[in-house]
Amino acid sequence: MSQVLVGLHRPGTTLLHRLPVGAKVVGLGVFSLAVVLVRDVRASFVYLAVALLLAAVARVQLRSLWRAARAILLLAVFVAALQWWWYGAAKAIETLVDLLALALAAVVLSTTTSVNSMLDALVRWLQPFRRVGVDPERVALAFSLAIGALPGTVALAVETRDAARARGLSRQPRAYLTPFVVRVVARALETGDALHARGITDRDEAAGNGARQE
Repeated sequence: MSQVLVGLHRPGTTLLHRLPVGAKVVGLGVFSLAVVLVRDVRASFVYLAVALLLAAVARVQLRSLWRAARAILLLAVFVAALQWWWYGAAKAIETLVDLLALALAAVVLSTTTSVNSMLDALVRWLQPFRRVGVDPERVALAFSLAIGALPGTVALAVETRDAARARGLSRQPRAYLTPFVVRVVARALETGDALHARGITDRDEAAGNGARQE
């Protein structure tokens, strides 16, 4: 899913490309709330149509839309099956269509907005919280590291799974989980060492020491 929602940005001149980041984030939030709060199968198809219309306005590639639908489809079918068992067919269809609409709306946002623009907006939004000790640049750095780590973590999971299969250990969870956890922790330590080498942690520690001395 990280490959669908991260790194999809395509430069363009459409109306959605030109909108401020804040307007698009608020719009996605309002759309998501409407999908969650309005419980009606007919409304679900309206939301899906709106998401497809936004994708058309933003000129999102059909391949990107298909990847998003395919990535969410397995989860959506599983959840819809549970809804069918508990509440019936109408509820299951509503849940399936709602999840697809939300996934496509998220793709529209990531396609029309670069990660750097999102992080810059986050820094601006957090500026008023400096008075209570929040460091906007540090928060943005944490978000950027998390976003960048998603594809790498997925790649590690795939590589570890393939290695376990090659050794004939695909049916032993420990043969997969233990190396995967070790590799993820090792990558996290390497990231920490890289930040330390660039003096980021040193500046944070110095600032903390200065504050304590004051």
